[in-house]
Amino acid sequence: MKLSIVSPVYKAENVVQLLVGRIEKSIQKITEDYEIILVDDGSPDNSWGVVREIAKINPKVIGIKLSRNFGQHYAITAGLEKTQGEWVVVMDCDLQDQPEEIEKLYAKTKEGYDVVLARRKERKDNFLKKLSSIIFYKLLSFFTDTRQDRLVANFGIYHNKVIESILNMGDIIRVFPIMVQWVGFCQTSIDVAHSKRTIGKSTYNFSKLFKLAINIFLTFSNKPLILTVRFGLLISFFSVIVGFVYLYRYFTYGVSVPGYTSLILSIWFLAGIIIFSIGILGLYVGKVFDTSKKRPTFIIDEIIK
Repeated sequence: MKLSIVSPVYKAENVVQLLVGRIEKSIQKITEDYEIILVDDGSPDNSWGVVREIAKINPKVIGIKLSRNFGQHYAITAGLEKTQGEWVVVMDCDLQDQPEEIEKLYAKTKEGYDVVLARRKERKDNFLKKLSSIIFYKLLSFFTDTRQDRLVANFGIYHNKVIESILNMGDIIRVFPIMVQWVGFCQTSIDVAHSKRTIGKSTYNFSKLFKLAINIFLTFSNKPLILTVRFGLLISFFSVIVGFVYLYRYFTYGVSVPGYTSLILSIWFLAGIIIFSIGILGLYVGKVFDTSKKRPTFIIDEIIK
């Protein structure tokens, strides 16, 4: 049984060596046949230099350098395309995902599961990151009509048939945890330890998270369009009620002088709704346009084996 470990690398020059050492120490308890695939996602520091040196002296390590920063989930996809193992572990490079938990994840697959996800029962993140995570996953669950667990991210072990199914998905927007849930198969999760970030800081700022959220909502859900239609019908229904009210007042009290304020507010309100609806439709059309270009989702610059 061959085991593949894929980890996207970004701003991690000080932690990559430690990551590889802890991974090897952990998975050697499972098998001697393994590969560690480190994908440098256009990191601005010397991460690629460190990965390259490790790959040159360690035959178990494969280094992949992308031509620029494409994003974490695209780097994961690049690594997955090079895997040869029957089982594939995906984990972040910052050591908040602990390599020592891989043995526990693999043991759970013996019960017949194709996917075993690592559930970070006690996340060692700051308050703002936890709060933003709660809000994000609540909205994601609502817009995609699925149950999303904010304690589950990329870390987990996956059978190669699951990975093959994910790679066959033609989505231009790649979000690994969502794609894992979409392909199905027999899945479960187990609680694992989650470490505090000891080196560096998260590269996911509010702007990146917001952009990721918009991409997910537009790619994996048409609910914004449905909600817009429903809201338009609600406004139409309300206008009919108001029409009957004014008709009743006409026959009861006669013609009254219409108010300027109510007229202007109505125009502004409806104009805002129309522009908002056109904007949502435009975002979906934009995604269709991006897909029609058929550009590669990532470009590999160099591979070191």
